[in-house]
Amino acid sequence: MKRYIILFLAIALTNFSCEVAQKKTKGIKVDSEAVELMEKIDAAGAYDVPDIELRTDEKYASMAKDVEPYRHVKPYKKYFLRQIEYTGSGRGIPEPENLDTVKIGFIGPIEPTVSVATGGSASHEIKMGVKMLQGCKLAIEHANAKGGYLKRNIPFELAIHNDNGLWGASGNEIIDMVYKDNCWAILGTIDGANSHIAIRVALKAEITMMNSGNTDPTFVETNIPWVFRCMSDDRQQTYLLADYMYKKLGLKRVGVIRSSSRYGRFGVREILDISRRFGSPVLIEMAYDMGLDDFSLHLDRLKRENLDAVVHWGNADDGARILNQMREMGMNQPFFACDRGLSDEFVKIAGKNAEGVVCAYPWNPTSESKRLKEFRKAFKERFNEEAETFAAHAYDGMNMLIWATQTAGLNKAKIRDIMAFRTKPWEGVTGDIILSAVMDDIGEVYLAKREKGKWNYYSRQELNIPDELPSETSEK
Repeated sequence: MKRYIILFLAIALTNFSCEVAQKKTKGIKVDSEAVELMEKIDAAGAYDVPDIELRTDEKYASMAKDVEPYRHVKPYKKYFLRQIEYTGSGRGIPEPENLDTVKIGFIGPIEPTVSVATGGSASHEIKMGVKMLQGCKLAIEHANAKGGYLKRNIPFELAIHNDNGLWGASGNEIIDMVYKDNCWAILGTIDGANSHIAIRVALKAEITMMNSGNTDPTFVETNIPWVFRCMSDDRQQTYLLADYMYKKLGLKRVGVIRSSSRYGRFGVREILDISRRFGSPVLIEMAYDMGLDDFSLHLDRLKRENLDAVVHWGNADDGARILNQMREMGMNQPFFACDRGLSDEFVKIAGKNAEGVVCAYPWNPTSESKRLKEFRKAFKERFNEEAETFAAHAYDGMNMLIWATQTAGLNKAKIRDIMAFRTKPWEGVTGDIILSAVMDDIGEVYLAKREKGKWNYYSRQELNIPDELPSETSEK
């Protein structure tokens, strides 16, 4: 009889343990691929690398053949097509025993700082940084509402740091997050220069950096295995914009006006290169200082060139003022812009002149996806305002870090590994996030057209862009 009682108690205890385990893991979406990857990552130990095939891309950043540089010459070596491997010993670091929270860092421009560089003024990117922070806060709150870090039943905590667009700030803040806050991963920032400095410090500190706000194409071209980006960059957005301008509309005489910042300088590089490769080099490129009220000097030069279209790369307020002054001067050419042009601020300043403007954009915010609708509702309830692109991408990026931490445990190298080796797209509120070999989002991009007082979004397929330039089509 005793044997039966003992057997019954053993079965009951087993069932109870399973229920507890299920409760602890409820909310973590771990598929069979992730389970298999973690087995191989754990098996590697401290001094070996996981027995997992590195990701290899056939082409870089979804680049079409007709925009490939030096495509008529076979290069000796191609870069950025094979995944960078982490070969350090970080996988062997044991998890800490006593923790009250699991911290994930945030860095971005969120408030003015007094310094020699700024004199106490605010970065022009603060409005974007605040939205990015809101998206991160919401992701952390949602994770904690589901039980926090489930393996230990403790909450996640957001360690918030400000860089105000200062080069020196990001390096110091990353150090503080790693060694003072003891963060397990970091999301940030927006400014291109800050981002580059941050990831180089992260390389030395061996901590994952997720970027959700910097579209600089060179951000991932650093051979740093700790870097990830969850939004499409300017290069990929420009491919679609240029194809539409030259192949669909048949434009020939294009001029560029951009901010003199790193964002403007690097943002237009692909427009300049693609235009040349398509046989219609940009006729004029004018750079301006941000915050100007009078752009007549720049626009006079553009007007003399008798352009078919003008491309602007810079902040929304500058772009709107440029557009208004163009129309006042009788310049009625089509106006194309970067993703920052698509904002309420641009429409408010530009007014009726916003009609017909076309912007490159990294996602479709009018998607009917259930995830996006739920996010918009939650964001509105939490912050009493509508979610925009920086909030949405930050929400996705933070959720990716949370998932990786839940899945891999409290080991920075393994958090990096599970994100890097995952092959399935991430199902985000901004759409499916597909990572390339350099851990850059190469998911679908869109063009947004201002039509009848609202923005309409079009994919490449919906735009029905020809495969060849008009002249090439007519010759055949």
